[in-house]
Amino acid sequence: MSTDKDKQASNQMWGGRFGSGPDAIMEEINASIDFDRKLYAQDIRGSLAHAAMLAKTGIITAEDCDKISHGLNTILSEIEDGKFVFSRRLEDIHMNIESRLADLIGPAAGRLHTARSRNDQVALDFRLWVKEELGRTEASLTRLISAFLDKAEEHADTVMPGFTHLQSAQPVTFGHHCMAYVEMFGRDRERVRHAIEHMDESPIGAAALAGTGFPIDRAMTAAALGFREPTRNSIDTVSDRDFALEFLSLSAICAMHLSRLAEEIVIWSTPQFGFVRLSDAFSTGSSIMPQKKNPDAAELVRAKTGRINGSLIALLTIMKGLPLAYSKDMQEDKEQVFDAAESLELSLAAMTGMVRDMEIRADRMRAAAGSGFSTATDLADWLVREAGLPFREAHHVTGRAVAMAEERGCELAELPLADLQSINPAITEGIYDVLTVDASVASRQSYGGTAPAQVRSQIARWRAWT
Repeated sequence: MSTDKDKQASNQMWGGRFGSGPDAIMEEINASIDFDRKLYAQDIRGSLAHAAMLAKTGIITAEDCDKISHGLNTILSEIEDGKFVFSRRLEDIHMNIESRLADLIGPAAGRLHTARSRNDQVALDFRLWVKEELGRTEASLTRLISAFLDKAEEHADTVMPGFTHLQSAQPVTFGHHCMAYVEMFGRDRERVRHAIEHMDESPIGAAALAGTGFPIDRAMTAAALGFREPTRNSIDTVSDRDFALEFLSLSAICAMHLSRLAEEIVIWSTPQFGFVRLSDAFSTGSSIMPQKKNPDAAELVRAKTGRINGSLIALLTIMKGLPLAYSKDMQEDKEQVFDAAESLELSLAAMTGMVRDMEIRADRMRAAAGSGFSTATDLADWLVREAGLPFREAHHVTGRAVAMAEERGCELAELPLADLQSINPAITEGIYDVLTVDASVASRQSYGGTAPAQVRSQIARWRAWT
């Protein structure tokens, strides 16, 4: 419940022009403390750096700086110990902390806000939070990549069907399939690293939008807060949320990759495929059907992609019509980012656990690898290589062989030589050397191909990077 003291503090923070406190509805729509309290550590860290800079440049005294620093560290302990009382009347995390600082140290607290605005303060807090979250995302992606590398190494020779249009296409190895996801999540990790590089600029010192007349040292605060350099335009600084949009964009792409993997896990774990068995840790049962083992973790990862995509679209829509510089609309940026970050972090952790724990049923994969005439391309390639046929003619001959095998209900390798020669007399016994799935896989020696030697080469390359 709001107190008279809260109302008085609120007016002291921003209300010199206003004769009374905000209406209850205005208070409700204006307050952000319910979600931006998550930025408390970043807010205090930024204020400590700002106070140190103000003291060094002579804008405030060393004595006031010491009081401010002691008070801020006391508040940090109070929040982390669960003793801090947050007030919605004080709107946001910045004013909650400043009000408590005034309680602790008196008038010196009012000097902390010299040469800054809530506009550059929130830009700083939010950047710091997103930068830290990107570091956590990078670490999570590295763990997922490592899990896939282990699986790929274990199954570099395990044959499975490769698909296009979800139809059997050509035999591949499960190790090669795993390495496709390594490439995907590797690109995601690079996007994370690029995002950190793009946003590695300190906003503090831009003030409301025009900079400040005080002799501040922005390079000092940038270095103290771990940024590469200060931002270069004060108007852009307080109105920019590209760093948040970039985080949401890379999160949406990564979530899409996770969703594709989740879909495959759902399919592979069905009795009809039976390629994998999920551990009990990442499955649930049915309340009515005792035989069921549902891939709920994969399904929830697949669903969370929708939440992350929605967060990206929401923030793009919030920002699309805003004139420079700051507008209150931008208060709606944080919940989208916080929700997407939580969803992505949880999805990455769940998928890493599923990949590490899932049992690969190599026998079922091998049995399926030769279905659907998956070595037909090998027959066509053999006709080009050994019989000298143009590929288009070899394709036609192979199509006739597939039709014959389909009519007889057998695989290509089970067709008698005489029958194959009735389609094209250039076919010899040597054709049977390429019609097995193992021969097909082993022949794909081109760089990036599915041959086990190539798979192991790519694993070694990635291990050197990870």
